[in-house]
Amino acid sequence: MIDKRTVLVVEDEEMLLNAVTMEFEDAGFAVLSAGTAEEAYGLLQGAARVDLLFTDIRLPGQLDGWDLAERARLLHPALPVIYVTGYSSEQPRQVSESVLVMKPYRMTAIMSAAQQLGVG
Repeated sequence: MIDKRTVLVVEDEEMLLNAVTMEFEDAGFAVLSAGTAEEAYGLLQGAARVDLLFTDIRLPGQLDGWDLAERARLLHPALPVIYVTGYSSEQPRQVSESVLVMKPYRMTAIMSAAQQLGVG
């Protein structure tokens, strides 16, 4: 049996979190989810293997999505990242091998970004 790929979905809007989780599960992914970057970082530090980080940029707490991806890369240097945001006023701080998708987005755009990153 082939192991499922695992995506860590970080989104503070519960409705979006549930919708994105369902879409990734329908696409054959195992899904870990978090409502804050701090919670997500804790999951990344745990034993779980994560193949893709999907994170909103604006999150409650001390860390935002940019911070989370930078810290995640210290733990997992090759981790592909998909950022999503509805705001574009701040300068992007994307890590390499990442994609930025503007809200509102279609899940087809997210799946295509995952494929572009070699995870789809």
